[in-house]
Amino acid sequence: MGEDSRRAAAAARGPGKPVAADVDPLTLSTVWHSLQRICREMRRVIERTAQSYLISQLKDISVGIWDGEGNTVAIPVGLPIQFVGAKYSVRYIMNEYGEDIYPGDVFLANDPYHGYSCHPPDWGYFRPIFHADRLVFWTLARAHVEDTGAAFPGAYFSDPYDIHSEGLLIPGVKVIERGREQRDIMRLIFNNVRLAEGVRNDSYAMIAATQLAENRLLDLIGKYGVETVHRCVGVMQTRTEQAVRACIEAMPDGTYCGESSTDDDGVELDVPVTVRCDVTVEGEQLTIDFSRSDKQRKGFVNCSYPSTYSCSVASAILFLDPALAEYHNEGTMRPIEVIAPEGLVVNANYPAPMGGAPVSMGGNIQEAVMMAMSEALPTRAAAGWGRRYGQYIYGIDPRTGGLYVFPGYHAEGGSGAVYGFDGYQGSASLGTLGEIARPNTEDYEIRYPWKVISREFRKDSSGAGRWRGGPGFHWEVVNLGGDAGMHTGAGQGETTYAHGCLGGRPTLPNICHIVRSDGEKMRAKVHRLHKVFLGDHIVKDTSGGGGVGRPEDRDPQAVWEDVYINELVTLETAREVYRVVIDPATRQIDWDRTKTLRAAAGGA
Repeated sequence: MGEDSRRAAAAARGPGKPVAADVDPLTLSTVWHSLQRICREMRRVIERTAQSYLISQLKDISVGIWDGEGNTVAIPVGLPIQFVGAKYSVRYIMNEYGEDIYPGDVFLANDPYHGYSCHPPDWGYFRPIFHADRLVFWTLARAHVEDTGAAFPGAYFSDPYDIHSEGLLIPGVKVIERGREQRDIMRLIFNNVRLAEGVRNDSYAMIAATQLAENRLLDLIGKYGVETVHRCVGVMQTRTEQAVRACIEAMPDGTYCGESSTDDDGVELDVPVTVRCDVTVEGEQLTIDFSRSDKQRKGFVNCSYPSTYSCSVASAILFLDPALAEYHNEGTMRPIEVIAPEGLVVNANYPAPMGGAPVSMGGNIQEAVMMAMSEALPTRAAAGWGRRYGQYIYGIDPRTGGLYVFPGYHAEGGSGAVYGFDGYQGSASLGTLGEIARPNTEDYEIRYPWKVISREFRKDSSGAGRWRGGPGFHWEVVNLGGDAGMHTGAGQGETTYAHGCLGGRPTLPNICHIVRSDGEKMRAKVHRLHKVFLGDHIVKDTSGGGGVGRPEDRDPQAVWEDVYINELVTLETAREVYRVVIDPATRQIDWDRTKTLRAAAGGA
C-alpha cells in the first residue's frame, strides 16, 4: 500500500480510530462469532414472541450491534435497507440527546427525516449499552409493524399528500428511561395506530431482543474485559477494511454505469421514475454516484440518503469475495463512498413521501448498482431479480369482526442468475436479499378470509440466458370475506423490467387481474387503490429473475431438464429462445436441428 493509500485509509477510519494491536486468535474468533450469534439470537427472540404475520412468519426483521460512537460492529441478518446504514440513526440519537443517555434507556425511531428510518412502517428500537458508566455499544431491533396510522391500513399507499399521510412519525424518542417505560408516550403512540394490540406486542418483542443483546454483551465483557472486546472489534474492522480494499484494488479502474426505473410514483401515473448510478473504481476506493438520477417526486417512491446508502453498500458487497460474507462491519464501508445529492429521488427533501422506499426505489437502487458492478466484473455478473409484486389487502374479517391487513410476499419471482449459476427459485424480492421467508399457504388461509386457488411456478417466466433466472409465479386467491380494499404500492414491474447481463434476457412483465364474481375481468395495476368484493378472485402472473449470458449458449441438456423435469420452460421457448429442438413424441433432443438453429443465431 502506497503512502497516498495509507493516508486515505486513515482518513476513512476517522479520528480516534487507529489500527488495533493484534490479539490472541482464539479470543478474536470467539468474540467475533459471539457478536454474530447475539444478533441471530435477537432475531430468534422476535420471531418466537412477535404476533403479527409479517414479523413472526415472514421475518421482516433486522438487528445489529454498533459501538459507542455509532460505528458498525455486527450486521449478519436482516433486510439491507433496514439496517446496513443504521449507524446514521444511532448517531442521530446521540446528537439529539447528548449526555441525556443512560443505562436502561430505549429509543424508538421510524421517521426517515428525524431518525433516519427507511420508511414509517419500519419501527426501530435502539438500546445504548453501558459498562462501568461508559457507553460501549448500541443495539437495534427493527421490524415492519402491521400498521402505523397512515391514511389507509398497512403501508405503501402510493398517492399520499406528504409523508405525514404515511402515518405516525417518531423521531428517535426515548420510550424507556433508566429501565422505566414512558407510559404516556407509549399510550400516545399506540393510540395512533390501528391494530394497536398487535403493534404493542411486536414492539415488546423487539425491546426484549435488545435486552437480550445487552445481557449477552455484558456477559462477553465480563468474561474477556471491555478493552479486549474492543480490541477484537477494532482488529476485525481493520482486517475487513483491508480485505475489501484488496477486492476493490483487483477490479479494473474505470467508471461503470447502471440505471433502473420503477413504473411510476403513484401520483403521476405511467411515467417511469429512474435512478442512474456511476460506479467509479479508483485504486482501492469505490465511489457510487447517483447525481444523474431523477428529481424527487410527489409520490411515495422517494428515498432518504441512509436508505440509498444501505442499498448501495449492500449491492456492492455482492461483488466482493464471498468469503467475506460473515465478516462485514464498519471496515467494509470505509472504502465505499455513496454520493446522492439532495433533492433527487435518492435523497429527497422534507416532506416528500417515502412509504415505497424499500420496495420501489430501494430495489431500483440495488438493480442499478448491480448493473454497473456487472459491467466492471463480468465474471461475477448478476442479473436483476423478479420485481416485488405484493399488495396489501385490508377489510373486516367476518369470522372475528376485526380489521385484518393481509401483506404480500407470495408471488414475486425468484433471484436473477449470476455468472455460472441459475437463479434461486422462490426467493423473495431483491430488496430482502432472500431474508424474507415465503408465506405458508395454509397459515395465511387460517389468518385471513382468503382461499388459495393456485400457487405454482409460471412457465417461461425466467429471464432466459446461459444461466436463467429463478421463475415467477402464477397465484390466484378468492375473497371469502366481505368488501375490502387492495392497495398495490408494494409492487412494480408491469412496464419496467429488471436487467439481464452479458446477453441474458431481462425480466418479463408482471400482470395482475381482479376477476369479479360475475366473470368481469379487470387489470389491477400497481401503485393504485382497488376495491375487492365477496367472491372476487385476484390472479397474478409474475416474472422471474433475469438471465446471464446468451440463451443459445445454454447447455441443451439443461434446457431439456427445464422442459421435462423442472417444468419451467415450454417446448416453444426451448426452440425459439434457447434454440434447442426437442421431439415431443420421443422427448429427445434433435441434436442436428439444434446445431443448425444455434449456428444461424451465432451460437455454439
